[in-house]
Amino acid sequence: MFLKTYPLWIFMVALIFCEGAKSAEFKPPQTVFIPAGTFIMGSNSKERNAAYDLDEAAYGHPTTRKGRWYEGEGPRRVITTQSYEITRTPITNADYDDFVTETHYLAPTVDRKTWKSYGLAHPYKTAQRYIWIKKSPPPGRENHPVVLVSYEDAVAYAGWLSLKTKQNWRLPTEKEWEKAMRGTDGRAFPWGDIFDPTALNSHDKGPFDTLPVGSFANGASPYGVLDGAGQVFEWTADTAGKNRIIVKGGSWDDRGCGICRPAARHSRPLNLKHILIGFRLVRDLHVP
Repeated sequence: MFLKTYPLWIFMVALIFCEGAKSAEFKPPQTVFIPAGTFIMGSNSKERNAAYDLDEAAYGHPTTRKGRWYEGEGPRRVITTQSYEITRTPITNADYDDFVTETHYLAPTVDRKTWKSYGLAHPYKTAQRYIWIKKSPPPGRENHPVVLVSYEDAVAYAGWLSLKTKQNWRLPTEKEWEKAMRGTDGRAFPWGDIFDPTALNSHDKGPFDTLPVGSFANGASPYGVLDGAGQVFEWTADTAGKNRIIVKGGSWDDRGCGICRPAARHSRPLNLKHILIGFRLVRDLHVP
């Protein structure tokens, strides 16, 4: 049952605030079907070296190569998954607004002191344009991916959506996320093996900001999943040591864009609320 997947408090909160709520117009996020079967996960030295070359050409220095950023991706290997559905795009501010409005959950925000404690490169002034105002998304950003959400916030949203739809929604595992973005043939990017700066929202050609989801149809994965490279990094369900979670996908802030490959991976603290991190969900088709 879907109720077993999430902490009880999530459902108690949702039940309190959902009771009597008007939901006739509610529509869950659109999903894409991912069939059961095998796919190629990870990367080989040729792909990683090509990624380092892209980064070096974009930034003019070999920082990612020297730091061996992509050596933790694991070798190219055949992995099997069951079938599942994944949201076509990252969860938007409008999607998340339904959750915040109905449950009175804390809207995406971060104060100056907390932001400074993260030690991130972006100044607090940059973060302010993503902060919700009086529990409403920043004007004009309703269809942008929601950011400033921690891993725990993403799990809470999934729990609410599960209760509301009586289906099991959750964060994708790393392998589910990677399969949805690159298909079965082990391609380097969702659209193929050659980097195309016009196929994603990255700092190569983008506005150095989020954009409405689904803006790059030519960047679709073989399954039709959108924004699988660039735009925002996305939380997965996989841990990476104590209180750290694997994120995937690259962001609007990146150039190159070796980090935007589906095989690329790194971890972030689970309580981090970052302007570069959002999420998408999986809907289970096989519930015990």
